[in-house]
Amino acid sequence: MAATGTTDVRRAALSGTVMAAALVAAAVLVPALTGWDVRERADDIAGLPPLHGYPEAKLGPGTPLAILVGVVVVGVGPRAARRLGWRRLLALSWGTSVLWLLALALVDGTSGLSRVLGNRHEYLPTARSVTSVPDLLASYVDHIPYDSADNWPTHVAGHPPGTLLVFVLLVRLGLGGDLAAGVVVSVVAATVPVAVLVTLRALGSEDLARRAAPYLVVTPAAVFLAVSADAVIAAVVAWGLAALALATRGPLRRAWPWAVAAGVLLGYAVQMSYGMPLAGALALAVLVAARCWWPLPVAALAALAVALAFAAMGFAWWEALPVLQDRYWDGIAAQRPAAYWLWGNLAALLLSGGMLLGGSVAAAWASRRAEPVVVLLVGAGLLAVLAADGTLMSKAEVERIWLPFVPWLTVGLALLPVSWHRRALTLQVLGALLVQHLLYTTW
Repeated sequence: MAATGTTDVRRAALSGTVMAAALVAAAVLVPALTGWDVRERADDIAGLPPLHGYPEAKLGPGTPLAILVGVVVVGVGPRAARRLGWRRLLALSWGTSVLWLLALALVDGTSGLSRVLGNRHEYLPTARSVTSVPDLLASYVDHIPYDSADNWPTHVAGHPPGTLLVFVLLVRLGLGGDLAAGVVVSVVAATVPVAVLVTLRALGSEDLARRAAPYLVVTPAAVFLAVSADAVIAAVVAWGLAALALATRGPLRRAWPWAVAAGVLLGYAVQMSYGMPLAGALALAVLVAARCWWPLPVAALAALAVALAFAAMGFAWWEALPVLQDRYWDGIAAQRPAAYWLWGNLAALLLSGGMLLGGSVAAAWASRRAEPVVVLLVGAGLLAVLAADGTLMSKAEVERIWLPFVPWLTVGLALLPVSWHRRALTLQVLGALLVQHLLYTTW
């Protein structure tokens, strides 16, 4: 990149980060200073919008390990990412990500891994009561409305059955305890950086993948990835996109199974979250970046087959969504002011993924002619978030809902000047440590 280009990226990244910090400050201070009631629950007296939580300073068993992982990645991460063989880089990224997620969660002790998934509003308690998957799917929609007998708890009702089925599987594998499930979720979530790196390399951007690796590993979103079922959705989406990118490489006879796998994974992600059709923007970005379109019909047919299979077993996604919308507006969502949450949601994204996401988006825009692959992925991730935000179906609680899009917004940090890497990584690590140690986060 030319010197002028580097200067432009530096200025854009700095401006984007400052604007992100200003947005977060406004989202925190405006309600506090004006008395504007934007609470997520009527009884949420001590809440700290835009996050779903409240102030609580603490230290815990995971604190030393979290600091150690952060210091090591800041100190040697960029150099190791440049020099390691590709397979070793992938293995190290996954292993370090596991340590980072577990260390942050264990700041709260073992309850940091267990308390969220074991909450009565979550999937795991319901998964333990499932005796028949066919019966579950056949009656799923009937239990969504508030006024139905035995209506589903909040998260089960708010999602298609794909996520619940993941936890049903864990229960049947003997991993249905709160702590065991938390460890499994963390291990699966730690594969997200690996999937993103595979995607970038398959799109011909290995150098950018190596530069992005440390940022993906020590993402502040780890605070929420380690304890949220949405982390599993993020992993399914990430590997679906990685498979799609791999489908654009090599001869057709070896590549078409990757297209089928991409369709199955992305199609299943849609059965995990009503918002995941928006991942289609990322899928299109992958194909545009690869300049290869033949995988699209193959993947689309595979995704359609997943939807039809669920429908044949009794759950039709398109019939369930209107029922969910009715329940959503019958509940607390009607009390949450859109005038705040339309932009408060974006502040929650920045608290979850880090202030540097603003710099990442700005750097990608400044590099739009020089680095089209990263620009397409960052742009698609931003488009998906803005589209979801605009529907008003995600007012508050989005620090976990945005998790499938955070890694794709993060890759723009690979465009930062080399001289910025250590400082930027330090900001990433400090952001995660501060959120984990100064706040009680519900997710």
